[in-house]
Amino acid sequence: MTIFTAPEVIGHRGAGRGAVDGNAENTLPSFRAAAEAGATWIEIDVRRTADDFLVVRHDAAFADGRALVDLPLEACREHGVITLEEAVEAIPRHIGLDVDVKTVMEDATAPAARRTMALLLPFLRREAKRRRLFVCSFDPAALLALHRDVPEVPTAWMPFVRNPLDQAVAGAAGLGCSIVAIDARSFGLSGETPRPGRREVDYTVSIAHQAGLEIVSWCPGPVDAARFADAGMDAVVVDDIPGVIEALKAR
Repeated sequence: MTIFTAPEVIGHRGAGRGAVDGNAENTLPSFRAAAEAGATWIEIDVRRTADDFLVVRHDAAFADGRALVDLPLEACREHGVITLEEAVEAIPRHIGLDVDVKTVMEDATAPAARRTMALLLPFLRREAKRRRLFVCSFDPAALLALHRDVPEVPTAWMPFVRNPLDQAVAGAAGLGCSIVAIDARSFGLSGETPRPGRREVDYTVSIAHQAGLEIVSWCPGPVDAARFADAGMDAVVVDDIPGVIEALKAR
């Protein structure tokens, strides 16, 4: 299964992390802005509430210290949080959906039906018939559950920040994922002193492709996004959509 027409641009949390041109991340205006800017995919972060609603938010807690998983949906709405269903309705179906699943500690002890991935499965079955879609997560257990229950949905393993490239590619292949999603800093950013022993970008991309993986990087700036595309990378998750698109065109 080929997921991307390389190189593709994925809007990070919509139009970008934080607030871009006044559009806060993981909000309807941010999703609309990402589509208008030319992103062909949008990445969203999905969490569960105390009353088992799926909502779109990156951080686990609010500024007042309360954890989202400890609060019902209506309390989360006071902080501007929207539901997954509201988010998806605002994203045109020609735009691909990158669903970043944020599992929580409470998933370890919750009944199976209340765990984040279990709540997400019906949504994934439905949306996989409507649009391009893949699921990424730092949590390998969530990806394995998805492989078991909805094997038609592609998955991407996201190793942690600055995770070594060797573990990232080998780990994603070993988990049976379709994609490996790697922090741009793991490759070394433009202008940084090369790290002895670190594999080159084109070599890493080549090994990933030989393993049957497509490869995505999060979050390179325009210069590195173009460099990664030159090395054959399939997609980039970015905070500066217009800048990256311009840099890719300039190649």
